[in-house]
Amino acid sequence: MKSKSGKKRGNSELQQRIAELIALKGGGHNESAVADIIENALKLLVDVEDTGDVRVIQTALRELRYAFRLFAPYSSRRKVTIFGSARTAPGQVEYQQAVEFGRKIVAAGYMVITGAGPGIMQAGHEGAGLEHSFGANIRLPWEQNANPVIAQDGKLITFKYFFTRKLTFIRHSDAIALFPGGFGTMDEGYEALTLMQTGKSQLMPLVLIDRPGGDYWKTWDRQIREHLLRDRLISPEDLTLYNITDSADEAVEIIARFYRIFHSTRFVGEQLVIRLNQPLAAAAIAALNKDFADIISGEKFHAVDATPEERADKDSVELPRIAFGFNRRDYGRLRQLVDVLNRL
Repeated sequence: MKSKSGKKRGNSELQQRIAELIALKGGGHNESAVADIIENALKLLVDVEDTGDVRVIQTALRELRYAFRLFAPYSSRRKVTIFGSARTAPGQVEYQQAVEFGRKIVAAGYMVITGAGPGIMQAGHEGAGLEHSFGANIRLPWEQNANPVIAQDGKLITFKYFFTRKLTFIRHSDAIALFPGGFGTMDEGYEALTLMQTGKSQLMPLVLIDRPGGDYWKTWDRQIREHLLRDRLISPEDLTLYNITDSADEAVEIIARFYRIFHSTRFVGEQLVIRLNQPLAAAAIAALNKDFADIISGEKFHAVDATPEERADKDSVELPRIAFGFNRRDYGRLRQLVDVLNRL
């Protein structure tokens, strides 16, 4: 039976019961979103029969809830995720370079996230120190136990699924540093590139770090240019989504420079809002409208105050910002825009 509004009365009763359940729990954050999660969970009773499929959802929800809770107290600190081979030995140049990078990126004000295993991951934690380290481990049948630096720390999470682990890396990273590694390192690097290229993650520095004088990432870059770029499988601007260096000092500088003027972005309606660490002069905004006219769809670049949506979420409301109608396609060009902002 339907009510005058057209909704089934049973649905209204269910929503009321869910609201009462939330109240019984004491209420809390994002109650309407939590109510929707509960309602969709109940639909599994009819929609999904396979026990294994339901367990995927069950485990994923548990892992993500726990991860978000763990990172929440550190939300004001920017973080760099370090990827690289679990098989890199402490005596190798790359290991010591990762230790150096971890130490210097923490000195620059960042925390470090790694996959919590041995090799490059342990090196990153050794350099960063336990106080500034997070570990996102994965349960594997042969490899890997958490490294001894992070093994007993409360900032260690062990995931069952790679996809929840990957989401945690990207969600909480403000930059990514890739040292030489195997399939897993390549996988993480390509995923980060794909998410930025398609606008499914925030733009962030992606630094590929070779050993001094090495050519691991230079060879990779040549493959990208000689095949993907030459065959027009990517755009020339997509090459700006990553940087290659063989210096820990330069890697730290690339990351720090990215956030010199630029702070973050957020879509609000049809506009992309760009939060800044200092306001832009009118002449600089006019130059953006000229130099980046190709990515404008709708309103031109203009200075704005924090939007009502940002104020409701207490989302960097104290920062100056500009906004424009972005075509939501050319993220390589948007990355170039960030570089221009940071040179102002």
